[in-house]
Amino acid sequence: MTDTLPRTETAVLDHWINGAPWAGTSERTGQVFNPALGRVQKEVRFASREDVGEAVDAASAAWLQWRDASIAKRQGVLFAFRELLNARKEELAEILTAEHGKVLSDARGEIARGMEVVEFACGLGHLTKGAYSENVSTGIDVYTLRQPLGVVGIISPFNFPAMVPLWFFSVALAAGNAVVLKPSEKDPTAANWLAGLLTEAGLPDGVFNVVHGDKEAVDALLEHPDVRAISFVGSTPIAKYVYETATSHGKRVQALGGAKNHMLVLPDADLDLAADAAVNAGFGSAGERCMAISVVLAVDTVADEFVAKVAERMAGLKVGDGTRGCDMGPLITGQHRDKVTSYLDVAGADGASVVVDGRDVEIDGDANGFWLGPTLIDNVPTTSTVYTDEIFGPVLSVVRVEGYEEGLGIINSSRYGNGTAIFTNDGGAARRFQREATVGMIGINVPIPVPVAYHSFGGWKASLFGDAKAYGPHGFEFFTAEKAVTSRWLDPSHGGINLGFPQHD
Repeated sequence: MTDTLPRTETAVLDHWINGAPWAGTSERTGQVFNPALGRVQKEVRFASREDVGEAVDAASAAWLQWRDASIAKRQGVLFAFRELLNARKEELAEILTAEHGKVLSDARGEIARGMEVVEFACGLGHLTKGAYSENVSTGIDVYTLRQPLGVVGIISPFNFPAMVPLWFFSVALAAGNAVVLKPSEKDPTAANWLAGLLTEAGLPDGVFNVVHGDKEAVDALLEHPDVRAISFVGSTPIAKYVYETATSHGKRVQALGGAKNHMLVLPDADLDLAADAAVNAGFGSAGERCMAISVVLAVDTVADEFVAKVAERMAGLKVGDGTRGCDMGPLITGQHRDKVTSYLDVAGADGASVVVDGRDVEIDGDANGFWLGPTLIDNVPTTSTVYTDEIFGPVLSVVRVEGYEEGLGIINSSRYGNGTAIFTNDGGAARRFQREATVGMIGINVPIPVPVAYHSFGGWKASLFGDAKAYGPHGFEFFTAEKAVTSRWLDPSHGGINLGFPQHD
């Protein structure tokens, strides 16, 4: 089944400009599906370059007021937003499930992780403090300020339509910037919902704007001279494009790309814990997350037992409509489902064995949904595209290794460096791993090592373009510019004219 079925609804989602919905000038639209039903539920407007310009103009005008608002005023708005979000999070969860397909429990978890960053941003006042050096030369003091950039653009992915925007705009707004958000056109409603909540919380009109669309809208943000910075999450090829295009137009960029996350299971590991972790991290959100475990490196001596334990747990998973208490929902589109499914045929041709075939799963949901059940593939060669490609679906590959050294070598030779994990009861092996793995986020007996909000999220190698990670201290530094001030207040004893190079007394 493809995602070109007849439309059942004609509602159209507008952009959000200056505190209200706005239709824009472009007549182009895109379809928004309910993946569990395989049906179009609404359309979304696609912004033209001129429409994006309107959003940036609105943000530029509103920024002057927001920049000069006190830290207490900004904190007050964010505190109010946090309370509203907490009170109405179930409403947002239902939107996520209807458009992304993730089960309601997963949607609630996404919102909770996003709220952590909102809460962190509420306390950003202490990070606005600069440094002060008194009397660096006679009567001269030097101090630093951190000030907002201006208008910043956020381009967020389909897999976390609430959490990723919350990661970025919470910190950007707290720091005093104005925002233009371009969410994924596949599940765009959450962005407008969040915009409405910010307005209700007291954010001045125009400080937060949403434009919907495709590459035309993205390019307009990347190239607009009044957009000072771009935050992006998505696939590595697009992250690279965003980084290169935006930096060539003089912008600061944080572009988080794709991943192929490995989990190394050593012989001394608790195999029940490791099997639980592999299933949870491999199939949560239908594998459509950049921190999913997609490769397990199992040491030969325990590989058979480990694979059996994983397969046993997979048999108990319930796949279906996210509103029915299932464990895993559909994929985002029929096209993406078909692409993920194609790797199962590749696996067989490359000599791997499909232990659990997700195409055979019994579905608790509409037959037209974009379904693929959890899939387990064993003995995957590292030369196969099943191993090398970011599949971004519920496919868990097992690569067998002789021991720690071979497993570490495979991890470090990967072009990606987002997240990785080791399962072991050997503290020495764990300590070596955290030092030697060339990956940005490390889990020790933790399969999805997403840092808490007061640390920062981001990978290495082809998983991150730019040197600023998301949220935490990195996020605050990204959304502010440092200014150094050298000050002297003259007194009656000051000297006269001296054309020589200033020297310290």
